[in-house]
Amino acid sequence: MKASKFDVIILGGSYAGLSAAMALGRSLRKVLVIDAGKPCNRQTPHSHNFLTQDGKTPAEISSIARKQVEQYDTVTFLSGFAMGAKKTNSGFEIKSEDDETFEGKKLILATGVKDIMPEIPGFSECWGISVIHCPYCHGYEVRNEKTGILANGDFGYEFSKMITNWTKDLTLFTNGKSTLTVEQSEKLTSKGVNILETEIESIEHKAGELEYLNLKGGDIFPLKAMYAKVTFVQSSQIPSQLGLELTEQGLIQVDQFQKSTLPGVYACGDSTTMFRSVSQAVALGTMAGAVCNKELIDEGF
Repeated sequence: MKASKFDVIILGGSYAGLSAAMALGRSLRKVLVIDAGKPCNRQTPHSHNFLTQDGKTPAEISSIARKQVEQYDTVTFLSGFAMGAKKTNSGFEIKSEDDETFEGKKLILATGVKDIMPEIPGFSECWGISVIHCPYCHGYEVRNEKTGILANGDFGYEFSKMITNWTKDLTLFTNGKSTLTVEQSEKLTSKGVNILETEIESIEHKAGELEYLNLKGGDIFPLKAMYAKVTFVQSSQIPSQLGLELTEQGLIQVDQFQKSTLPGVYACGDSTTMFRSVSQAVALGTMAGAVCNKELIDEGF
């Protein structure tokens, strides 16, 4: 069976992928977007800090974006996962989970990352709702509330320092022996930040809304919200299949034009940046789509 051919194949159809698809659709490119419909923020009730869309649900924003991109008749959507990718003489070959084959001159990866949750009962249910990662995305909604931070060491110090901008009722949970320096501990304490080394056994919540922490030894600690930084891995195996270089943090290494270390492959969105926000994903997707189109023009001129 002959493979369907496209100018560009985009893996991932959330904010970054849709933004790249719009730039390419408006550039008259034949584009295929493969998306499984499982963005990492699907549990988050509201999205903030994105002009014109502040307070809408992530699903609302992506639904509007999808409808707008669908207006460009050169853009095709396929529901599902891309399971395999390889470089060819003419570009790239992608295999879907249904074993369909697609060929593209260029490839844009907007596949995102997968968060790895700590083994604390209740954590994953609260993630993105009341256990949060970003004060710019969620801090205003829990301003001046009783707030926790799950972190330790230098990161715990810097994160605590930042969150004092949003609340003065703040406790740093090191979840075991503190690795802060004496100077860091004294500075935080002088600013009213409580430091607690007792391990967290579980999180009590109602539909993801945090009520209190169960601490080792039987104590409970009421909280309205808790910030945490979790580890992550790339959501897709495609970057490793193609041999793309990753940064020390595990992100796809790209230059200022969203070009990866493999010519013809671009990457954008959460898989490429620590600053995970809708506005950032949209901006990076636009850049990837525009630069990809310019490369196609240059090659065909």
